[in-house]
Amino acid sequence: MTPIQECIKNKNTKIIPIWLMRQAGRYLPEFREIRSQNQDFVKLCLDENLSSKITLQPIDRFKFDAAIIFSDILMLPYGLGQEVKFEKNFGPKLGDLNLDSLLKTNEDDFNNKLNPIYKLIYKVSKDPNLKNRDLIGFVGAPWTILVYMINKLSPKKGLNENFFKDKILIKKLLILIEKFLKIHIENQVKAGATIIQIFDSWAGLLKDNIEEYIYDPTLNLVNHTKKLGVPVICFPREINNYKNFCDFVNPDAINIDYSIDPEKIIKEIKIPVQGGLDPKILLNDKQTLKKEVKRYLDIFKDHPYIFNLGHGILPETKIEMVEELVKTVREF
Repeated sequence: MTPIQECIKNKNTKIIPIWLMRQAGRYLPEFREIRSQNQDFVKLCLDENLSSKITLQPIDRFKFDAAIIFSDILMLPYGLGQEVKFEKNFGPKLGDLNLDSLLKTNEDDFNNKLNPIYKLIYKVSKDPNLKNRDLIGFVGAPWTILVYMINKLSPKKGLNENFFKDKILIKKLLILIEKFLKIHIENQVKAGATIIQIFDSWAGLLKDNIEEYIYDPTLNLVNHTKKLGVPVICFPREINNYKNFCDFVNPDAINIDYSIDPEKIIKEIKIPVQGGLDPKILLNDKQTLKKEVKRYLDIFKDHPYIFNLGHGILPETKIEMVEELVKTVREF
C-alpha cells in the first residue's frame, strides 16, 4: 500500500507522506522551458506527451509520494463546449455561456474532447517512477466550476453583480456540471488515477445557501468517487466551517487552507487531514520554513496527516526551499 493510502485508509500516524499542490508548475525550470515553447495553456494540458512529462517532473526531482496530473479544473467547461483560454498575467477567460448549447453536449463528444487527459493518466500510471506512489486525478467542485462558467473570469477580478439573479440558470447548470464531473472522475479512475481531489477554490465566497451550492453537490461527487473504489480528498478553500463540511460531505481526507488554525482543526476533525502550510513560508529563509513545518508536524503527530500546502506552490519559490521542506518532513 502506498504511503498516502496507508494514511487515508489505515489511519496510520507513523508515516507522513508529502506532495504539493501545483507541484508540476512554474517554480520548476524544466517546466518553464516547456512552457516557453507552448504558449497556449489549454493546448498544453491536452498534449498527452508533454503533460505526462510535466506530471512526472516533480517526482523525478523531489521523490514526492504522489504525482498530480498536469491539467486544470477548467477542462470541464472546455469539455462542455464553453470557450476557455488563459491570458498571460491575467488568468482564465471563458466565453459566453449558452445554456441551450451546453445542454446538448453528449457524453461521447465530452469524452473525445478530454481524451488526451485520460491518455496522460494511463501513460503516467505505467511509469516505473510511480511504483509505490499515488497518481492524483482531480476536478473542480460544482460550485467553483459554476462560478467560473457564469462569471467568465476569476472572482479575483471581481464577481458579476448579477451573479445570483438567474436562479433557474444556476439550478440547471449545477445539475449539468455535476453530471459531467461524475463522468470526468470516472474516466480518470478508469485510466489509472488512484486518488481524486476535489478543489472548491471559491468555497469561501459563499455565506448563504452553502448546503444547496456546496455540501449537496460535493457530497454527490464524493459518494460517486467512493463507489469507484478510490479515496477522495476535498479542499473547500476558506470555507467558513471545516467541521460542518466534514460532517456533511464526509470525504476520506480534508485539505485545509492556511487561513485556518491547525490547533482548531485537530480538536474538531476526526478524518485524515492534508495541507495547511502557507506557500509564502517557502519564500522565507530556511530557519523560518523549518520552524513552521515542524509546527504542523507536531500538531498532527498523532493524527493521520499528509503534508501539503494550504494553496498551490508559488511560481517564485526557489528549488532549494522545496528540497529543505521535503528533507524536514522526511526526517521528522
